[in-house]
Amino acid sequence: MKLLLVQTTCASKDEAKKIARVLIEKGLAACIQMSKVESYYMWKNEFCDDEEILLSIKTKKENFKKIKSKIKELHSYDVPEIIGLDISDVSKEYKKFIEKNC
Repeated sequence: MKLLLVQTTCASKDEAKKIARVLIEKGLAACIQMSKVESYYMWKNEFCDDEEILLSIKTKKENFKKIKSKIKELHSYDVPEIIGLDISDVSKEYKKFIEKNC
């Protein structure tokens, strides 16, 4: 079974909590961590400097399409960051934790 780390950023802690709760309760993610980040990017030809909440979502690769769909449904951004990164190295115990909780 392949594991995945999905990243998305949110405009607020409340939005991040809502997305995290839904993904966990629907069994799409085993664990989600939230971190404050500063993001720099261009949007509509303007330089942006925003504080955001980064979600690090641990899941099974097979859940990616459903997670992507759920994030788009719940997210306030027109174009939310949704990035899936393959997890190539993980302890056996943590892998079992993810498999059991997704």
